[in-house]
Amino acid sequence: MSYQVLARKWRPGNFDELVGQAHVLRALSSALDNERLHHAYLFTGTRGVGKTTIARILARCLNCDQGISSKPCGSCSSCTEINEGRFVDLIEVDAASRTKVEDTRELLENVQYRPTRGRYKVYLIDEVHMLSNHSFNALLKTLEEPPPHVVFLLATTDPQKLPATVLSRCLQFHLKNMLPDDISNHLDFILKEESIENEMSALESIAWSAKGSMRDALSLLDQAIAFGDGKVMDKDVREMLGTIDRDHVYRLVSALTNNDGAACMNIIEELSQFAPDYDDVLAELLAVLHRIALLQQIPEASLATQDQIKIEQLANEISAEDVQLFYQLALHGRRDLPMAPDKRSGFEMCILRLMSFRPASKQDVTGVTPVKKSEGSSQIASVEVEDASTKLTEQLSDPATALPTVHPTVHPTTETADASYADSSYSESAYSESSYDDYDPRDEAINQSIEAASAEESTTSFIDRPLKSPLLRNKPSSLQSADSVSIDSESKNSITSKITTSIVPIFEEAVPEVPETIIPEANMPAELTSEPLVIAPIVDKEVEQQQAVKVAFYIDDDENSLDLPPIENLTQNNWYCVIAKSSLTGVTEQIALNSQFLNFDGETLELSLSNNIRSMVSNEHINKLTAALNGLYNGSYKITISDLEPEYETPRSRKQRIQQQRHQAACDNLYKDHQLQGLLTRFEAKLDHDTVETFLH
Repeated sequence: MSYQVLARKWRPGNFDELVGQAHVLRALSSALDNERLHHAYLFTGTRGVGKTTIARILARCLNCDQGISSKPCGSCSSCTEINEGRFVDLIEVDAASRTKVEDTRELLENVQYRPTRGRYKVYLIDEVHMLSNHSFNALLKTLEEPPPHVVFLLATTDPQKLPATVLSRCLQFHLKNMLPDDISNHLDFILKEESIENEMSALESIAWSAKGSMRDALSLLDQAIAFGDGKVMDKDVREMLGTIDRDHVYRLVSALTNNDGAACMNIIEELSQFAPDYDDVLAELLAVLHRIALLQQIPEASLATQDQIKIEQLANEISAEDVQLFYQLALHGRRDLPMAPDKRSGFEMCILRLMSFRPASKQDVTGVTPVKKSEGSSQIASVEVEDASTKLTEQLSDPATALPTVHPTVHPTTETADASYADSSYSESAYSESSYDDYDPRDEAINQSIEAASAEESTTSFIDRPLKSPLLRNKPSSLQSADSVSIDSESKNSITSKITTSIVPIFEEAVPEVPETIIPEANMPAELTSEPLVIAPIVDKEVEQQQAVKVAFYIDDDENSLDLPPIENLTQNNWYCVIAKSSLTGVTEQIALNSQFLNFDGETLELSLSNNIRSMVSNEHINKLTAALNGLYNGSYKITISDLEPEYETPRSRKQRIQQQRHQAACDNLYKDHQLQGLLTRFEAKLDHDTVETFLH
C-alpha cells in the first residue's frame, strides 16, 4: 500500500513541528538542554493531541547519536530507527491489551539489563490506566527506583483511574485541546504542501468538528479529500459532516430581528430538506449571536473571518439587549431539546419563544399614548379632589359607613375598595390609574387629621385604633412628602372634629362592655380641651387569673421540681421521678422511659418492657441503668427485666399525656383572650393549633 494517511505522514518528528502544547514543550526542552531528566513522565489529555508523538520525540532526544538535546538530528541511525518503529531500546507497550500482572512482570524482567544500542532503555506504556491493580502494584517499586539507564514514558486519556502512588512517582504533563484556529492553519499548511485546492471555510468547519483533536482533523481531511474528488470545498465538507450552510442561520437571525414569524418558518422548512441535527443548528445560532455580541461590545476583539461583513450587518440591525435575550433563550432551548417530542418541533418552539419574549416598546406595553397635561386639567383635578374630600368627610361622620369592612388580606384589592367607596368619585382604583401630577395634598391633610386623632389613643391596643384611610394606605411614600397646600383653619378643624367623633373600635362587638373613662377638661392641657380623649377599657387582672385557674388541672407539676422518693417507697406512681433525677441519656434513657416498675425486694428492682423495646436491650444498657440507680441511692442494687408486658402508663406515656394537656390548656387560654376573639370574629379566622407552643416541655 503506497498511500500513507495524513495523520501518519505528517506526524511531527521534532518539537519545532508540533502545533500547540507550548507549555509542555518549554518544560521538556529546558530539561533536555540542561540534562535535568526525570526517570518517569506521564502525558495526559484527550485523543489526538500529541501524547504518543511527544513521547517518541522525547525518546529520540534521549538516544540521538549527536547527544542529549531538545533538537535531535533526525538523520542518525537511532533517530531513523525510532521513526521507523524498529529501535530495539524503545519498548512500546499497549496497556489496553496487556493488562495482566504476568505481562507486567515479564516486561520488568529485562529492566536491570543495560540498553543494547541506545543511551537509555525507554519504556513507552500507552493507555496506562487500563492496567490492573496488581499490575500497578508490580510496577510501583521499579517506577520509584529504576536503574539509571531506564526511562518510563506513560500516556493516558483518563488520569483519574491511575493510583495516587503512581501519580506521585511521575512528572505529569497535561496536554490541552487544540484551538480551532491552530488546527485550520495547520490543515491549510498541509494542503498547500500536498497541492490540494481548498476553501478556508471548509477547513474551519473541519477544525470545529475535530473538537480539539489534530488526529481527528487529519482523518476528516482525508475523508473530505476523497469526498470532494481531490478538492476540499465548503459545500462538500458541510454535506459530508451533515452541517448546515451558515447563510441559513444569518437569515434566521435577520428574521428574528424583524419579528417575521412566516420567514422563520420558511427557513426551518428549507433546513428540514437537509435533515440536519437541530442541536447543531442551535449551536450555530449561538455561535453567530456570540460573534454579534462580541462585535457590538468589543469591536477590536472580534475575529476577522470571511463572513465578517454579514456579522457586521446583523450587529447593526439587532440591538444588544435582543442579542443577550436570544442567546439566553437559545441556550435554554438547546438544553430542553432532548425532551421535545421530536427535534424539529422543539427547535420551532425555541424560535417562537425567541419572538414571543422579545422586549416590547413602551407604547406596546401601555397601549395608550401619554397625553401632556395642561393647566386646565390641573384645575379640574383640584376641584375633583375637593369634592372627594367633602364626600369622605360626610361618610366618616356616619358611623354606619365610617369604616369599610376589613377582610383578612394584607393589601385590599381593587374590588374591595370600589365596594366600600362606590359613591366616591375619587376611589382607590381611580387613584391608581391617575398620574402622579393629579395628587393634591388635601388628601394628605385629611389623613394627617385621622392620624392625629388616633395618636391620642396610643395607650390602647392595636385593635382599638381606627384603620388608616384607604386613600393614603396605597399611596407611594414619595407622594406623602409633596409640598403642602394651605388649608383654612375652619375647614381643618371641622374635618378633624368629625373624624374624631366617629372613631369606633373595629372589634367593638368582641370587647366586653366596660364604661369608658373620660378625663375632665379642667385637667387637660388647653390645646386638647376641644377634643375628648378616650381611654381604652381596663381589663381586671383578677378575672384573668381566675380564668387561668380553670385550666390548671391540665398541667402537671414540673418533673425537675419533684423530690427523689426513698427506694423502699418506690411504686408505679413515682417511678418516673427516679428517671427524671437520673443522668441517663441516649438509648438507655429511652429504655428507662418505656419501662414499668413491678417490684422491689430490697436488693433487686424488677422492671417490665414491651416486646419491641425488650429486643433492643443489651447487658450494657442494663449495666448503665443499674449504675445510674446505685448512683442516686448510693447503694448496690440490681435490676432485672421481666417478660411481662406493661399494664399501665409508662413514664414516656405520662410525659406525652402531660405535653398534650399543656398544649390544650394553652389553646384554651388563647380562646379566652378578648383580642384574639375579636380577630377570629372580624376576620372569620381559625386558630392553627399546631403553631401553639408552651413554655414547659
